[in-house]
Amino acid sequence: MNTRITRAAALTAGLLTIGLTGCSQYVKQSDFNTAIQQLQQKQTDQQQQIDAIKQQMQSQFAKYDSQITAMQGRVSIDTVAHFAFNSATLDEQDKPALQDFAATIGKYHPGVLITVEGFADPAGSRAYNKKLGMQRAEAVRDFLVSSGLSADQVRAVSYGEDSNRQVAKGATRDQGRDNRRVSLTVDATGAGAVATTAP
Repeated sequence: MNTRITRAAALTAGLLTIGLTGCSQYVKQSDFNTAIQQLQQKQTDQQQQIDAIKQQMQSQFAKYDSQITAMQGRVSIDTVAHFAFNSATLDEQDKPALQDFAATIGKYHPGVLITVEGFADPAGSRAYNKKLGMQRAEAVRDFLVSSGLSADQVRAVSYGEDSNRQVAKGATRDQGRDNRRVSLTVDATGAGAVATTAP
């Protein structure tokens, strides 16, 4: 009998301890509200930075015939570099736009993450085009780094001949020039991104 009472008392004490410990894990309403306000402020700051980047890029790239698109937390600059058929050599005429881009990002948005996206037309095999797209992306990435951007903030990816990303569906050779390109994506949620505006 005493053993049963002792076990029952121990079990009750244990449950009470667990219950009280669980109560200590609740978040106060004021702490919750503060956390939500901080998240909303961070989102507002990031959107302001995206708007500033988009405005700067539209102003700078107007003369380079590039399309600027703002997405959630990112700005995409399409067709910043084109390549000859079966080549990953960066064209001299594309270098001024890339230098302008690197200078603007380095001066006003040093904390953002840049993704260089490489593409190919569908003339070769999928594996070959994926590799060629990566070589193109790496050529642009290396040029941006040599133009002053940190190697840690610029990454390269390849979409190869991905049909969802082709500008001229199925086009190759002379007609497929727009498919043989590199685009840039600026991600303002990169570590250390701080909203700043150009004068």
